[in-house]
Amino acid sequence: MAKKKTVYFCQNCGYESTKWVGQCPACKEWNSMVEEVVPVSGQGRKKERPSTRVMALTDIPEGEEKRTQTGLSELDRVLGGGIVQGSLVLVGGDPGIGKSTLLLQVCQKLSAAGKKILYISGEESLHQIRLRANRMGTFSSSLYLACETNLEAVRELIEGGRPHMVVIDSIQTMYSEEVNSAPGSVSQVRESTNILMQLAKGLDVSVFIVGHVTKEGTVAGPRVLEHMVDTVLYFEGDRHASYRILRGVKNRFGSTNEIGVFEMRREGLIQVENPSEFMLSGRAEMASGSVVVCAMEGTRPVLLEIQALVCRTNFGMPRRTAAGLDYNRVNLLMAVLEKRMNLPLSGYDAYVNIAGGIRLNEPAADLGIVLSVFSSYKNLPIPEKTVAFGEVGLGGEVRSVTMPEQRIQEAKKLGFQTCIVPWVVKQSLGETDGIEVIGVKHIREAVDVI
Repeated sequence: MAKKKTVYFCQNCGYESTKWVGQCPACKEWNSMVEEVVPVSGQGRKKERPSTRVMALTDIPEGEEKRTQTGLSELDRVLGGGIVQGSLVLVGGDPGIGKSTLLLQVCQKLSAAGKKILYISGEESLHQIRLRANRMGTFSSSLYLACETNLEAVRELIEGGRPHMVVIDSIQTMYSEEVNSAPGSVSQVRESTNILMQLAKGLDVSVFIVGHVTKEGTVAGPRVLEHMVDTVLYFEGDRHASYRILRGVKNRFGSTNEIGVFEMRREGLIQVENPSEFMLSGRAEMASGSVVVCAMEGTRPVLLEIQALVCRTNFGMPRRTAAGLDYNRVNLLMAVLEKRMNLPLSGYDAYVNIAGGIRLNEPAADLGIVLSVFSSYKNLPIPEKTVAFGEVGLGGEVRSVTMPEQRIQEAKKLGFQTCIVPWVVKQSLGETDGIEVIGVKHIREAVDVI
């Protein structure tokens, strides 16, 4: 009988310790150590293993990666062009955001194309999945369902059926009998992911696993989970709103930070082909404090509306709120306005928001934030057909940003007539028919334009 010992694992990063500590030495997280019992490996005779084959890089034959189109162009964009055979994809998101719905729609599209799909659920019964599938339409007979949480049984189903794609919903419900801990623990999640990775690479089967998220919005379990998989996708958005954003934060087979936009309806998720138009719908006319900026999400330009409301404070300490933007960045830009433009903002409350609920961290939104705050303070509406982008420095200078041509083309496509850009960008551009491009060196010049 194998000996056992008690160890402590960090639920955040997977750090292992022989004794409990209040703060994890690796990730500095407090109260994240949990107790688990693990078997002790004996010191018996070493097993013989085959020798490792070594090849020169130039001797390895070249081959194109095989991709399968999912039938959802927004998902294909985030994946880098489709599902790579033998890849392991992790999908995370808040409860009820639509992770299972999205993957069931992918199964519907692929099974209709003649692919053999295996959907393994550890959270729902077969009847519950069928009720959800009835709202999405008809399904092909090549989609197979199973309710199982035992990893050894899941391995037999995959090896025996040899499907084209497997969906595991979710990884926190899977358990291995060789690990003496509860499902969802650090050891179980790490061991389950390792076995699924071996099956994906060994059998050339694409595997999608659903992961729960913590209150901070990151995937629950050890951080090594995200390092083991090939692709990490996050499903974002307010569960009470209609839109959803699928964001790729890691992709070994394509670019990262790509987004796909979906709209949640009764029949499932509907693709939003033009997210800029979708985000700007319902915009108020001639309202002060409103300006449109163009942000880059991966390789896709997206037009967003930044709204600001500046009003005199009734307290000694002014209140500042930022929704969808970095709070510290908004405070920094307001300090630049107060210093370089002589605006007495220290006696005013400021509320800055991105309409639609999307989150934006790109420096190109700086000029839009400055213009919206100034517009609200002066109660001066910005012309409706004006879009702005540029990074603002502490001296009030407007700096260049990446991919300005794509941003201007997106604004032109949606009918905008004026584009306020950094002076450096204006100098590098050629002819821009159909839209007036105004280059500015300082925020003072940008304010004079409006």
